[in-house]
Amino acid sequence: MKNLIKELKTFLILWSTQSLSQLGSAMTNFALTLWLYRQTGSALETALLSICSYAPYVCMSIFAGAVSDRWDKKKIMLICDTLAACCTVAVFVLLQSDLLQPWHMYLLNAINGLMNTVQQPAGDVAMTLITPKRRYQAASGLRSFSNSLVTILHPVLATSLFAFAGIEAVIYVDLATFAAAFLTLLLFVRIPSAAGENAGERESFSESVRAGLSYLRSHGMILTLILFLAGVNLVASAFDAALPALILPRENGGETALGIVTSSAGIAALAGSLIVTMLPAPKNRIRVIYLTMLVSLSAENFLLAFCRTPFWWCLGQVIGWLPVPVMNANLDVILRVTIPESMQGRVYSCRNTLQFFTIPLGFFLGGYLVDEICEPVMSAASYNGMLTRLFGSGKGSGAAMVMLILGISGTLVCLGFGRILRKYRFEEE
Repeated sequence: MKNLIKELKTFLILWSTQSLSQLGSAMTNFALTLWLYRQTGSALETALLSICSYAPYVCMSIFAGAVSDRWDKKKIMLICDTLAACCTVAVFVLLQSDLLQPWHMYLLNAINGLMNTVQQPAGDVAMTLITPKRRYQAASGLRSFSNSLVTILHPVLATSLFAFAGIEAVIYVDLATFAAAFLTLLLFVRIPSAAGENAGERESFSESVRAGLSYLRSHGMILTLILFLAGVNLVASAFDAALPALILPRENGGETALGIVTSSAGIAALAGSLIVTMLPAPKNRIRVIYLTMLVSLSAENFLLAFCRTPFWWCLGQVIGWLPVPVMNANLDVILRVTIPESMQGRVYSCRNTLQFFTIPLGFFLGGYLVDEICEPVMSAASYNGMLTRLFGSGKGSGAAMVMLILGISGTLVCLGFGRILRKYRFEEE
């Protein structure tokens, strides 16, 4: 254990403070979601917050790797964190002036998304550079662990602060965690240069983008995994868009119930993160990836479609999220071992565009299905009819119908790609 801590000392410092800042940002995002749903009552308008965050991420991610590979990783992270914090300050000022409107939130979320687009490939490469190769799985497990803690804590903390001290208190916490992460990265973390980084500086942006795409075209296993996870993300983001509309309007739902259900996902992911840090390397990482997603996307959606109490909603989240860290850790090892360090920024950014372009589509699809199709269908359904017996009545029953659609879709995605992925083999050195 002492050797592990010594080898991961720099990683642990950067990981812990960045995770703290991530918690603050997640709290603000959750509080803004509650605020906007109170104002509009619309699943689609609330989902637009996430759409605006991911749209620049999808559109610009393919270029972000070129920035990451040619510029200093630490400076990129510091600049992006600062600009994201400025967006949070802008929200605070608009709130204090009683001028905050939904379109302000959409615009500021788009700017935040752009900063995340540039920062993420730089942060991913930085984690590779400060982590010994033989500790990749442990480091990935720790990152999943912190992501899980954030998922558990942010809805509880944000809901409590939002209820007792207002959204301004949530923003104060966000800015404090940003300051801690910023000063730690600035003063106490040294990130070495990647091998071949100078070569990246000699490339033009278009050459860097072509290099990342060319790598993916020549590595069918990596490309197929990315496209598979794009399908997973489409279903998962539609689920995220429909979840507030399922729980908030229900008689036994509301803001507290949504916070508890969201925290259940984090508890499950936390357990999965702890499990994956102790598991030996599997014989077939690719098989683990698509089987864990099959369990996640099918069981969770089917349970939430047909169950109407917080206990079953929480159980669905637990089953859905427990396998996710296992999938992430195996995918992380495959990518970091297969892709050369000097290419990771470019390849990761191309991967981000291809893997995550379905997320804004999924959020729009989920919100649209709830507001425009399934809720109207359920409002016109017979009180004693089959649809009412399956999904309940009143607002929220349409979101339950969406969950069934997503459960079927997720199962088909996993089974279809599973047949393709079986032909690939990943050999670790």
